[in-house]
Amino acid sequence: MTLSSPSHGPENGAPTRGRENGTAPRPILVVDDDPAMRLALAESLRLSGHSVLVASSGEEALNRFREQPIGLMMTDIRMPGMNGMDLFQEAKRLNPTLPIILMSAFGTIEIAVEAMKSGAFDYLVKPFSQESLDAVVRKALGAPDLPAAKPQPKTAETAAGRALLTQDPGMLRLLKTAEVVAAGQTSILIEGESGTGKELLARFVHQHSPRAHRPFIAINCAAVPEALLESELFGFEKGAFTGAGARKPGRFELAHTGTLLLDEVSEMHLSLQAKLLRVLQEREVDLLGGKGPIALDIRVIATTNRPLWEEVKAGRFREDLYYRLNVFPLRLPPLRHRAVDIPLLADHFIKKGAMRNQKSVISISPEALSLLMGREWRGNVREFENVMERAVLLCDRGTIAGNHLLFEESFEPKTERPSARATTVWEAERDLILETLERVGGNRTHAARLLGISIRTLRNKLREYRTHGLDDSSPPPGMVGMPAERKETAASGRTDEGGPI
Repeated sequence: MTLSSPSHGPENGAPTRGRENGTAPRPILVVDDDPAMRLALAESLRLSGHSVLVASSGEEALNRFREQPIGLMMTDIRMPGMNGMDLFQEAKRLNPTLPIILMSAFGTIEIAVEAMKSGAFDYLVKPFSQESLDAVVRKALGAPDLPAAKPQPKTAETAAGRALLTQDPGMLRLLKTAEVVAAGQTSILIEGESGTGKELLARFVHQHSPRAHRPFIAINCAAVPEALLESELFGFEKGAFTGAGARKPGRFELAHTGTLLLDEVSEMHLSLQAKLLRVLQEREVDLLGGKGPIALDIRVIATTNRPLWEEVKAGRFREDLYYRLNVFPLRLPPLRHRAVDIPLLADHFIKKGAMRNQKSVISISPEALSLLMGREWRGNVREFENVMERAVLLCDRGTIAGNHLLFEESFEPKTERPSARATTVWEAERDLILETLERVGGNRTHAARLLGISIRTLRNKLREYRTHGLDDSSPPPGMVGMPAERKETAASGRTDEGGPI
Protein backbone atom coordinates (compact mmCIF):
# COMPACT_ATOMS: atom_id res chain seq x y z
CA MET A 1 0.00 0.00 0.00
CA THR A 2 1.56 3.31 -1.05
CA LEU A 3 0.63 5.71 1.74
CA SER A 4 2.48 8.56 3.40
CA SER A 5 3.70 7.79 6.92
CA PRO A 6 1.74 9.53 9.69
CA SER A 7 3.47 12.61 11.05
CA HIS A 8 1.39 13.21 14.14
CA GLY A 9 -0.98 11.79 16.72
CA PRO A 10 -1.14 8.52 18.63
CA GLU A 11 -2.34 5.34 16.97
CA ASN A 12 -5.63 5.23 18.89
CA GLY A 13 -6.70 8.85 18.62
CA ALA A 14 -10.09 10.50 18.62
CA PRO A 15 -12.24 10.04 15.51
CA THR A 16 -12.06 12.73 12.88
CA ARG A 17 -15.66 12.22 11.82
CA GLY A 18 -18.32 13.88 13.97
CA ARG A 19 -21.50 12.39 15.25
CA GLU A 20 -24.10 11.50 12.66
CA ASN A 21 -27.73 11.82 13.65
CA GLY A 22 -26.62 11.98 17.28
CA THR A 23 -24.80 8.62 17.15
CA ALA A 24 -21.04 8.24 16.94
CA PRO A 25 -19.96 5.89 14.13
CA ARG A 26 -18.46 2.59 15.19
CA PRO A 27 -14.67 2.60 14.66
CA ILE A 28 -12.62 0.59 12.22
CA LEU A 29 -10.23 -1.82 13.94
CA VAL A 30 -6.89 -2.14 12.09
CA VAL A 31 -4.78 -5.19 13.03
CA ASP A 32 -1.21 -5.50 11.73
CA ASP A 33 2.06 -6.53 13.38
CA ASP A 34 4.04 -4.14 11.12
CA PRO A 35 4.15 -0.76 12.97
CA ALA A 36 4.75 1.30 9.81
CA MET A 37 1.90 -0.35 7.93
CA ARG A 38 -0.39 -0.11 10.94
CA LEU A 39 0.26 3.62 11.38
CA ALA A 40 0.01 4.42 7.67
CA LEU A 41 -3.25 2.54 7.24
CA ALA A 42 -4.78 4.11 10.38
CA GLU A 43 -3.79 7.61 9.25
CA SER A 44 -5.21 7.07 5.75
CA LEU A 45 -8.52 5.91 7.18
CA ARG A 46 -8.68 8.91 9.53
CA LEU A 47 -7.95 11.30 6.67
CA SER A 48 -10.95 9.75 4.91
CA GLY A 49 -13.09 10.62 7.94
CA HIS A 50 -13.20 7.32 9.79
CA SER A 51 -12.81 6.60 13.47
CA VAL A 52 -9.93 4.13 13.93
CA LEU A 53 -8.60 1.73 16.55
CA VAL A 54 -5.41 -0.28 16.05
CA ALA A 55 -3.95 -3.51 17.42
CA SER A 56 -0.54 -5.10 16.87
CA SER A 57 -1.67 -8.71 17.36
CA GLY A 58 -4.69 -10.97 17.21
CA GLU A 59 -4.84 -11.20 20.99
CA GLU A 60 -4.83 -7.41 21.38
CA ALA A 61 -7.49 -7.12 18.68
CA LEU A 62 -9.83 -9.47 20.55
CA ASN A 63 -9.41 -7.41 23.71
CA ARG A 64 -10.39 -4.24 21.85
CA PHE A 65 -13.19 -6.15 20.16
CA ARG A 66 -14.65 -7.08 23.53
CA GLU A 67 -14.22 -3.58 24.99
CA GLN A 68 -16.47 -1.73 22.50
CA PRO A 69 -18.56 -2.28 19.35
CA ILE A 70 -16.60 -2.35 16.11
CA GLY A 71 -18.02 -1.33 12.72
CA LEU A 72 -15.35 -2.98 10.55
CA MET A 73 -12.18 -5.00 11.11
CA MET A 74 -9.17 -4.99 8.77
CA THR A 75 -6.53 -7.57 9.64
CA ASP A 76 -3.28 -8.81 8.17
CA ILE A 77 -3.23 -12.58 7.62
CA ARG A 78 0.39 -13.37 8.49
CA MET A 79 1.09 -12.39 12.09
CA PRO A 80 2.99 -14.13 14.90
CA GLY A 81 0.90 -15.80 17.57
CA MET A 82 -2.74 -15.64 16.58
CA ASN A 83 -2.72 -15.18 12.80
CA GLY A 84 -5.30 -13.28 10.79
CA MET A 85 -7.36 -16.33 9.85
CA ASP A 86 -7.62 -17.45 13.49
CA LEU A 87 -8.61 -13.92 14.48
CA PHE A 88 -11.15 -13.86 11.65
CA GLN A 89 -12.78 -17.09 12.83
CA GLU A 90 -12.98 -15.93 16.46
CA ALA A 91 -14.34 -12.49 15.53
CA LYS A 92 -16.99 -14.09 13.33
CA ARG A 93 -17.97 -16.35 16.21
CA LEU A 94 -18.41 -13.36 18.50
CA ASN A 95 -20.19 -11.20 15.88
CA PRO A 96 -21.32 -13.07 12.73
CA THR A 97 -22.49 -9.85 10.98
CA LEU A 98 -19.21 -7.94 11.38
CA PRO A 99 -17.63 -7.13 7.98
CA ILE A 100 -13.98 -8.21 7.93
CA ILE A 101 -11.39 -7.32 5.30
CA LEU A 102 -8.27 -9.51 5.15
CA MET A 103 -4.89 -8.20 3.98
CA SER A 104 -1.70 -9.96 2.92
CA ALA A 105 1.54 -8.99 1.21
CA PHE A 106 1.87 -12.49 -0.18
CA GLY A 107 -1.18 -12.55 -2.45
CA THR A 108 -1.88 -16.22 -1.69
CA ILE A 109 -4.90 -17.10 -3.80
CA GLU A 110 -5.73 -20.22 -1.78
CA ILE A 111 -5.94 -18.18 1.43
CA ALA A 112 -8.08 -15.56 -0.31
CA VAL A 113 -10.52 -18.17 -1.56
CA GLU A 114 -10.74 -19.83 1.85
CA ALA A 115 -11.42 -16.43 3.42
CA MET A 116 -14.17 -15.53 0.94
CA LYS A 117 -15.84 -18.92 1.42
CA SER A 118 -15.70 -18.44 5.20
CA GLY A 119 -17.52 -15.13 4.99
CA ALA A 120 -14.83 -12.45 4.68
CA PHE A 121 -16.23 -9.25 3.19
CA ASP A 122 -13.21 -8.72 0.93
CA TYR A 123 -9.51 -9.36 0.50
CA LEU A 124 -6.73 -6.85 -0.26
CA VAL A 125 -3.29 -7.78 -1.57
CA LYS A 126 -0.50 -5.44 -0.44
CA PRO A 127 0.51 -3.05 -1.84
CA PHE A 128 -2.89 -1.52 -2.60
CA SER A 129 -3.83 2.00 -3.61
CA GLN A 130 -5.69 4.61 -1.58
CA GLU A 131 -8.53 4.36 -4.10
CA SER A 132 -8.83 0.60 -3.60
CA LEU A 133 -8.82 1.06 0.17
CA ASP A 134 -11.49 3.77 0.09
CA ALA A 135 -13.71 1.77 -2.26
CA VAL A 136 -13.69 -1.44 -0.23
CA VAL A 137 -14.14 0.38 3.09
CA ARG A 138 -17.10 2.35 1.73
CA LYS A 139 -18.71 -0.88 0.56
CA ALA A 140 -18.08 -2.64 3.86
CA LEU A 141 -19.48 0.18 5.99
CA GLY A 142 -22.50 0.47 3.71
CA ALA A 143 -23.30 -3.25 3.93
CA PRO A 144 -26.62 -4.16 5.64
CA ASP A 145 -26.48 -5.18 9.29
CA LEU A 146 -28.73 -8.19 8.74
CA PRO A 147 -27.28 -11.05 6.71
CA ALA A 148 -30.75 -11.78 5.28
CA ALA A 149 -31.00 -8.33 3.68
CA LYS A 150 -31.53 -8.29 -0.06
CA PRO A 151 -28.22 -8.14 -1.96
CA GLN A 152 -27.64 -5.52 -4.62
CA PRO A 153 -27.86 -6.73 -8.22
CA LYS A 154 -24.57 -7.19 -10.01
CA THR A 155 -24.04 -6.92 -13.75
CA ALA A 156 -20.81 -8.30 -15.18
CA GLU A 157 -20.53 -7.30 -18.82
CA THR A 158 -18.31 -9.49 -20.97
CA ALA A 159 -16.26 -8.36 -23.95
CA ALA A 160 -18.89 -9.90 -26.21
CA GLY A 161 -21.52 -7.55 -24.78
CA ARG A 162 -23.41 -10.27 -22.93
CA ALA A 163 -24.02 -9.95 -19.21
CA LEU A 164 -23.91 -12.09 -16.11
CA LEU A 165 -26.77 -10.48 -14.23
CA THR A 166 -27.69 -11.60 -10.73
CA GLN A 167 -28.89 -10.64 -7.28
CA ASP A 168 -28.90 -14.22 -5.99
CA PRO A 169 -26.66 -14.47 -2.88
CA GLY A 170 -25.11 -17.74 -4.07
CA MET A 171 -24.29 -16.34 -7.50
CA LEU A 172 -22.86 -13.17 -5.97
CA ARG A 173 -20.55 -15.28 -3.81
CA LEU A 174 -19.56 -17.31 -6.87
CA LEU A 175 -18.66 -14.18 -8.85
CA LYS A 176 -16.68 -12.81 -5.92
CA THR A 177 -14.77 -16.08 -5.67
CA ALA A 178 -14.19 -16.04 -9.44
CA GLU A 179 -12.72 -12.52 -9.17
CA VAL A 180 -10.29 -13.68 -6.49
CA VAL A 181 -9.24 -16.81 -8.38
CA ALA A 182 -8.85 -14.82 -11.60
CA ALA A 183 -5.80 -13.05 -10.14
CA GLY A 184 -3.79 -16.31 -10.20
CA GLN A 185 -2.76 -18.71 -12.93
CA THR A 186 -4.69 -21.73 -11.66
CA SER A 187 -6.59 -23.96 -14.09
CA ILE A 188 -10.34 -23.72 -13.53
CA LEU A 189 -13.10 -26.25 -14.18
CA ILE A 190 -16.58 -24.75 -14.57
CA GLU A 191 -19.43 -27.24 -14.19
CA GLY A 192 -23.08 -26.48 -14.85
CA GLU A 193 -26.10 -27.48 -16.87
CA SER A 194 -26.43 -26.39 -20.48
CA GLY A 195 -27.52 -22.77 -20.75
CA THR A 196 -26.35 -21.60 -17.32
CA GLY A 197 -23.64 -19.31 -18.71
CA LYS A 198 -20.42 -21.30 -18.35
CA GLU A 199 -18.65 -19.50 -21.21
CA LEU A 200 -19.77 -16.14 -19.82
CA LEU A 201 -18.23 -17.04 -16.47
CA ALA A 202 -15.01 -18.10 -18.24
CA ARG A 203 -14.87 -14.72 -20.00
CA PHE A 204 -15.60 -13.02 -16.67
CA VAL A 205 -12.56 -14.76 -15.14
CA HIS A 206 -10.39 -13.76 -18.11
CA GLN A 207 -11.45 -10.12 -17.90
CA HIS A 208 -10.61 -9.98 -14.18
CA SER A 209 -7.21 -11.59 -14.65
CA PRO A 210 -3.80 -10.07 -15.48
CA ARG A 211 -4.30 -11.60 -18.95
CA ALA A 212 -7.37 -9.48 -19.70
CA HIS A 213 -5.60 -7.56 -22.49
CA ARG A 214 -4.33 -10.79 -24.07
CA PRO A 215 -6.21 -13.30 -26.33
CA PHE A 216 -9.23 -15.26 -25.16
CA ILE A 217 -9.51 -18.33 -27.41
CA ALA A 218 -12.39 -20.78 -27.14
CA ILE A 219 -13.01 -24.15 -28.74
CA ASN A 220 -16.11 -26.32 -28.34
CA CYS A 221 -14.86 -29.88 -28.04
CA ALA A 222 -18.34 -31.24 -28.78
CA ALA A 223 -18.82 -29.21 -31.99
CA VAL A 224 -15.58 -30.17 -33.77
CA PRO A 225 -15.44 -33.65 -35.37
CA GLU A 226 -13.03 -35.99 -33.61
CA ALA A 227 -10.84 -36.31 -36.71
CA LEU A 228 -10.30 -32.52 -36.85
CA LEU A 229 -10.12 -31.68 -33.15
CA GLU A 230 -6.43 -32.59 -32.80
CA SER A 231 -5.32 -30.25 -35.59
CA GLU A 232 -7.67 -27.53 -34.30
CA LEU A 233 -6.11 -27.75 -30.85
CA PHE A 234 -2.45 -28.28 -31.70
CA GLY A 235 -2.10 -26.97 -35.27
CA PHE A 236 0.08 -28.33 -38.08
CA GLU A 237 2.99 -27.39 -40.32
CA LYS A 238 2.81 -27.05 -44.07
CA GLY A 239 3.03 -30.48 -45.71
CA ALA A 240 2.27 -32.37 -42.51
CA PHE A 241 -0.38 -34.35 -44.39
CA THR A 242 -2.15 -34.32 -47.72
CA GLY A 243 -3.98 -31.02 -48.10
CA ALA A 244 -1.87 -29.15 -45.53
CA GLY A 245 -0.90 -26.40 -47.95
CA ALA A 246 0.04 -23.85 -45.31
CA ARG A 247 1.04 -23.72 -41.67
CA LYS A 248 -1.92 -23.52 -39.30
CA PRO A 249 -1.46 -22.52 -35.64
CA GLY A 250 -3.66 -24.43 -33.20
CA ARG A 251 -5.85 -22.92 -30.49
CA PHE A 252 -3.13 -23.49 -27.89
CA GLU A 253 -0.64 -21.44 -29.88
CA LEU A 254 -3.23 -18.73 -30.60
CA ALA A 255 -3.98 -18.45 -26.87
CA HIS A 256 -0.29 -17.91 -25.97
CA THR A 257 -0.01 -15.31 -23.13
CA GLY A 258 -3.81 -15.38 -22.79
CA THR A 259 -6.62 -17.77 -21.84
CA LEU A 260 -7.79 -20.95 -23.58
CA LEU A 261 -11.34 -22.16 -23.00
CA LEU A 262 -11.95 -25.87 -23.57
CA ASP A 263 -15.73 -25.85 -23.79
CA GLU A 264 -17.52 -29.17 -23.09
CA VAL A 265 -14.19 -30.91 -22.44
CA SER A 266 -16.03 -34.06 -21.32
CA GLU A 267 -16.81 -34.77 -25.01
CA MET A 268 -13.13 -35.18 -25.93
CA HIS A 269 -12.06 -38.66 -27.02
CA LEU A 270 -9.79 -40.60 -24.64
CA SER A 271 -6.92 -40.77 -27.14
CA LEU A 272 -6.86 -36.99 -27.43
CA GLN A 273 -7.15 -36.56 -23.67
CA ALA A 274 -3.67 -38.11 -23.28
CA LYS A 275 -2.17 -35.54 -25.64
CA LEU A 276 -4.00 -32.73 -23.88
CA LEU A 277 -2.63 -33.91 -20.53
CA ARG A 278 0.93 -33.76 -21.84
CA VAL A 279 0.46 -30.20 -23.11
CA LEU A 280 -0.92 -29.09 -19.75
CA GLN A 281 1.93 -30.78 -17.86
CA GLU A 282 4.80 -29.65 -20.07
CA ARG A 283 3.35 -26.25 -21.06
CA GLU A 284 4.49 -26.84 -24.63
CA VAL A 285 2.78 -28.04 -27.79
CA ASP A 286 3.98 -30.07 -30.78
CA LEU A 287 2.49 -29.11 -34.14
CA LEU A 288 1.69 -31.99 -36.47
CA GLY A 289 4.72 -32.24 -38.73
CA GLY A 290 6.62 -29.72 -36.62
CA LYS A 291 10.35 -29.84 -35.88
CA GLY A 292 10.13 -29.18 -32.16
CA PRO A 293 7.86 -28.15 -29.30
CA ILE A 294 6.58 -24.60 -28.88
CA ALA A 295 6.62 -23.18 -25.34
CA LEU A 296 3.28 -21.94 -24.03
CA ASP A 297 2.21 -19.35 -21.48
CA ILE A 298 -1.53 -19.88 -21.11
CA ARG A 299 -4.28 -20.13 -18.54
CA VAL A 300 -6.68 -23.03 -19.20
CA ILE A 301 -10.37 -22.94 -18.30
CA ALA A 302 -12.49 -26.00 -19.02
CA THR A 303 -16.27 -26.33 -18.92
CA THR A 304 -18.59 -29.32 -18.82
CA ASN A 305 -22.34 -29.87 -18.59
CA ARG A 306 -21.80 -33.32 -17.08
CA PRO A 307 -20.48 -34.16 -13.59
CA LEU A 308 -16.90 -34.80 -14.68
CA TRP A 309 -16.04 -37.09 -11.76
CA GLU A 310 -18.91 -39.36 -12.80
CA GLU A 311 -17.34 -39.50 -16.28
CA VAL A 312 -14.04 -40.51 -14.65
CA LYS A 313 -15.72 -43.31 -12.70
CA ALA A 314 -17.45 -44.48 -15.88
CA GLY A 315 -14.09 -44.70 -17.65
CA ARG A 316 -14.91 -42.02 -20.21
CA PHE A 317 -12.52 -39.38 -18.85
CA ARG A 318 -8.93 -39.72 -17.66
CA GLU A 319 -8.51 -39.34 -13.91
CA ASP A 320 -5.10 -37.66 -14.24
CA LEU A 321 -6.51 -35.10 -16.68
CA TYR A 322 -9.44 -34.49 -14.34
CA TYR A 323 -7.07 -33.50 -11.53
CA ARG A 324 -5.01 -31.36 -13.91
CA LEU A 325 -8.10 -29.36 -14.95
CA ASN A 326 -9.96 -29.37 -11.66
CA VAL A 327 -7.41 -27.33 -9.70
CA PHE A 328 -10.17 -24.91 -8.76
CA PRO A 329 -13.82 -25.87 -9.45
CA LEU A 330 -16.62 -23.36 -10.00
CA ARG A 331 -20.17 -24.72 -10.18
CA LEU A 332 -22.89 -22.61 -11.80
CA PRO A 333 -26.34 -23.20 -10.29
CA PRO A 334 -29.29 -23.87 -12.60
CA LEU A 335 -31.86 -21.10 -13.03
CA ARG A 336 -34.45 -23.02 -11.01
CA HIS A 337 -32.15 -22.68 -7.97
CA ARG A 338 -31.86 -18.90 -8.34
CA ALA A 339 -35.49 -17.91 -8.86
CA VAL A 340 -34.81 -14.55 -7.21
CA ASP A 341 -33.01 -13.58 -10.44
CA ILE A 342 -36.02 -14.20 -12.69
CA PRO A 343 -37.60 -10.71 -12.33
CA LEU A 344 -34.17 -9.16 -12.92
CA LEU A 345 -33.50 -11.32 -15.99
CA ALA A 346 -37.00 -10.72 -17.33
CA ASP A 347 -36.51 -6.96 -17.19
CA HIS A 348 -33.08 -7.28 -18.85
CA PHE A 349 -34.29 -9.48 -21.71
CA ILE A 350 -37.42 -7.37 -22.25
CA LYS A 351 -35.26 -4.28 -22.76
CA LYS A 352 -32.82 -6.18 -24.95
CA GLY A 353 -35.58 -7.76 -27.08
CA ALA A 354 -37.51 -4.50 -27.39
CA MET A 355 -34.43 -2.68 -28.64
CA ARG A 356 -33.47 -5.41 -31.07
CA ASN A 357 -36.98 -5.78 -32.50
CA GLN A 358 -37.94 -2.09 -32.24
CA LYS A 359 -40.92 -2.82 -29.97
CA SER A 360 -42.31 -0.53 -27.27
CA VAL A 361 -42.48 -3.21 -24.59
CA ILE A 362 -41.43 -1.99 -21.16
CA SER A 363 -42.72 -4.35 -18.45
CA ILE A 364 -44.26 -7.69 -17.51
CA SER A 365 -47.51 -8.36 -15.67
CA PRO A 366 -47.60 -10.10 -12.26
CA GLU A 367 -49.53 -12.97 -13.87
CA ALA A 368 -46.82 -13.55 -16.48
CA LEU A 369 -44.04 -13.19 -13.92
CA SER A 370 -45.75 -15.81 -11.75
CA LEU A 371 -45.72 -18.24 -14.67
CA LEU A 372 -42.01 -17.61 -15.22
CA MET A 373 -41.22 -18.11 -11.54
CA GLY A 374 -42.94 -21.50 -11.49
CA ARG A 375 -41.03 -23.11 -14.38
CA GLU A 376 -38.28 -25.69 -14.15
CA TRP A 377 -36.22 -24.03 -16.93
CA ARG A 378 -34.47 -27.14 -18.20
CA GLY A 379 -32.72 -24.94 -20.77
CA ASN A 380 -31.80 -22.43 -18.05
CA VAL A 381 -30.98 -18.83 -19.03
CA ARG A 382 -30.72 -19.70 -22.73
CA GLU A 383 -34.29 -21.03 -22.72
CA PHE A 384 -35.44 -18.08 -20.60
CA GLU A 385 -34.03 -15.58 -23.11
CA ASN A 386 -35.82 -17.35 -25.97
CA VAL A 387 -39.16 -17.21 -24.13
CA MET A 388 -38.75 -13.49 -23.41
CA GLU A 389 -37.78 -12.74 -27.02
CA ARG A 390 -40.92 -14.50 -28.26
CA ALA A 391 -43.03 -12.63 -25.71
CA VAL A 392 -41.65 -9.27 -26.86
CA LEU A 393 -42.46 -10.14 -30.46
CA LEU A 394 -46.03 -11.19 -29.59
CA CYS A 395 -46.77 -8.31 -27.23
CA ASP A 396 -48.96 -5.66 -28.88
CA ARG A 397 -48.88 -3.25 -25.95
CA GLY A 398 -46.42 -2.08 -23.31
CA THR A 399 -46.82 -4.96 -20.86
CA ILE A 400 -46.21 -8.67 -21.44
CA ALA A 401 -49.15 -10.80 -20.30
CA GLY A 402 -49.41 -14.52 -19.64
CA ASN A 403 -50.76 -15.30 -23.10
CA HIS A 404 -47.60 -13.85 -24.66
CA LEU A 405 -45.42 -16.54 -23.07
CA LEU A 406 -44.82 -19.44 -25.43
CA PHE A 407 -42.86 -22.26 -23.81
CA GLU A 408 -41.16 -25.16 -25.56
CA GLU A 409 -44.16 -27.45 -25.12
CA SER A 410 -46.26 -24.92 -27.06
CA PHE A 411 -44.47 -26.07 -30.23
CA GLU A 412 -44.80 -29.80 -29.59
CA PRO A 413 -47.31 -31.63 -31.85
CA LYS A 414 -50.68 -32.17 -30.21
CA THR A 415 -51.74 -35.75 -29.54
CA GLU A 416 -55.16 -37.03 -28.71
CA ARG A 417 -55.44 -38.13 -25.11
CA PRO A 418 -58.31 -38.37 -22.65
CA SER A 419 -58.83 -35.34 -20.48
CA ALA A 420 -57.76 -36.15 -16.91
CA ARG A 421 -59.47 -33.17 -15.38
CA ALA A 422 -62.14 -30.57 -16.09
CA THR A 423 -60.78 -27.20 -17.23
CA THR A 424 -63.25 -24.64 -15.93
CA VAL A 425 -61.89 -21.21 -14.98
CA TRP A 426 -62.58 -21.97 -11.29
CA GLU A 427 -60.62 -25.24 -11.43
CA ALA A 428 -57.75 -23.69 -13.39
CA GLU A 429 -57.48 -20.91 -10.80
CA ARG A 430 -57.58 -23.44 -7.95
CA ASP A 431 -54.87 -25.59 -9.56
CA LEU A 432 -52.61 -22.59 -10.15
CA ILE A 433 -52.92 -21.48 -6.53
CA LEU A 434 -52.21 -24.97 -5.15
CA GLU A 435 -49.28 -25.45 -7.55
CA THR A 436 -47.80 -22.15 -6.45
CA LEU A 437 -48.19 -23.05 -2.78
CA GLU A 438 -46.41 -26.33 -3.42
CA ARG A 439 -43.52 -24.60 -5.21
CA VAL A 440 -42.91 -22.23 -2.29
CA GLY A 441 -43.24 -24.90 0.37
CA GLY A 442 -46.54 -23.59 1.73
CA ASN A 443 -45.28 -20.02 2.28
CA ARG A 444 -48.53 -18.06 1.79
CA THR A 445 -46.90 -14.62 1.69
CA HIS A 446 -44.51 -15.70 -1.06
CA ALA A 447 -47.29 -17.47 -2.96
CA ALA A 448 -49.54 -14.39 -2.84
CA ARG A 449 -46.71 -12.22 -4.15
CA LEU A 450 -46.04 -14.60 -7.05
CA LEU A 451 -49.74 -14.81 -7.89
CA GLY A 452 -50.16 -11.02 -7.75
CA ILE A 453 -52.94 -11.17 -5.16
CA SER A 454 -53.23 -10.09 -1.53
CA ILE A 455 -52.72 -12.51 1.34
CA ARG A 456 -56.35 -11.91 2.32
CA THR A 457 -57.54 -12.98 -1.15
CA LEU A 458 -55.39 -16.09 -0.94
CA ARG A 459 -56.90 -17.01 2.46
CA ASN A 460 -60.42 -16.56 1.08
CA LYS A 461 -59.64 -18.73 -1.94
CA LEU A 462 -58.27 -21.54 0.23
CA ARG A 463 -61.28 -21.31 2.52
CA GLU A 464 -63.51 -21.62 -0.56
CA TYR A 465 -61.63 -24.72 -1.76
CA ARG A 466 -61.94 -26.27 1.69
CA THR A 467 -65.70 -25.71 1.60
CA HIS A 468 -65.96 -27.52 -1.75
CA GLY A 469 -63.54 -30.25 -0.64
CA LEU A 470 -60.66 -31.84 -2.55
CA ASP A 471 -60.72 -35.18 -4.35
CA ASP A 472 -57.77 -36.98 -2.69
CA SER A 473 -57.96 -39.90 -5.11
CA SER A 474 -57.33 -37.57 -8.07
CA PRO A 475 -55.54 -34.50 -6.77
CA PRO A 476 -55.17 -31.39 -8.89
CA PRO A 477 -51.81 -31.00 -10.66
CA GLY A 478 -50.50 -28.74 -7.90
CA MET A 479 -51.01 -31.51 -5.35
CA VAL A 480 -49.32 -34.30 -7.29
CA GLY A 481 -46.15 -35.34 -5.53
CA MET A 482 -46.92 -33.22 -2.47
CA PRO A 483 -46.16 -35.01 0.82
CA ALA A 484 -49.28 -36.28 2.54
CA GLU A 485 -48.92 -33.96 5.51
CA ARG A 486 -48.57 -30.89 3.26
CA LYS A 487 -51.46 -32.05 1.07
CA GLU A 488 -53.61 -32.32 4.16
CA THR A 489 -52.43 -28.90 5.34
CA ALA A 490 -53.24 -27.23 2.01
CA ALA A 491 -56.62 -28.89 1.80
CA SER A 492 -57.65 -28.13 5.36
CA GLY A 493 -56.62 -24.49 5.36
CA ARG A 494 -54.23 -24.87 8.33
CA THR A 495 -50.62 -23.87 8.67
CA ASP A 496 -48.03 -26.48 9.62
CA GLU A 497 -48.20 -25.04 13.13
CA GLY A 498 -51.96 -25.56 13.28
CA GLY A 499 -52.94 -21.89 12.93
CA PRO A 500 -55.46 -20.48 10.49
CA ILE A 501 -54.49 -19.63 6.91
